[in-house]
Amino acid sequence: MVALDIQAFLADGFALREHLETFLKLPPGELEPRMAAATDALAQLQPTALDASGCERFYETDVGTGHLFELAGWHLQSADYIADTLRVQMTAAHGDHLDFGGGIGSHALAAAALPQVRRVWMVDLNGTNREFVAWRARRLGLQDRIICCRDLDDGQLPQRFDSMTCLDVLEHVPDPAGLLGQLADRLTPEGGMALLNWYFFKGFQGEYPFHIDDPTLVHRFFEVLQDRLLERFHPYLITARTYTLRSQG
Repeated sequence: MVALDIQAFLADGFALREHLETFLKLPPGELEPRMAAATDALAQLQPTALDASGCERFYETDVGTGHLFELAGWHLQSADYIADTLRVQMTAAHGDHLDFGGGIGSHALAAAALPQVRRVWMVDLNGTNREFVAWRARRLGLQDRIICCRDLDDGQLPQRFDSMTCLDVLEHVPDPAGLLGQLADRLTPEGGMALLNWYFFKGFQGEYPFHIDDPTLVHRFFEVLQDRLLERFHPYLITARTYTLRSQG
């Protein structure tokens, strides 16, 4: 098993460039411009408003391999920030761990390499993302510790998870409060830990066109958050936060 510590991520994103080039059979020199253009390319594909079925279709089908390039560019350009989320994950992940919306697999792979994690269940709508993460897991000797699934209804998934990561996802779905409730329902009551973030803002110049910012949806999200989860302090100055279930007694 390859060591997947913070320094390994900062060095090359767990060999992300090499993995993408090999997995997609890219010719030399093509990866960097594809990553640089990916956000604009996806923005041109996305409709101005997405209902539940449209959102599902967009991220599962319409984005194709473009999502790999967009996510890879973000992880490599924001390596210091991503590294801090990995540091927080090290304090939270244990037992059966869910990575919801796992993307290119940085967090799923890092969690799978932790000794306190029994198995990682990476959930992502996009079949290409799932294939890429499973392929990366084999390359890194983690194939027995990661299972990739499309959604939370997959029968392979445990009913409860000891920990979970859901990063850069909640602002992309049409019902963030509903998704948060589903995740809370699947978290182990005793000792369960969730690592979450969100950014309900399209940007001052529209630089985050994929994000939802509807005030009603955001208000409902925070109602569910405050009703179901209790924040746990961590010392890193980042937007990601850790939570346990709030006692309902």
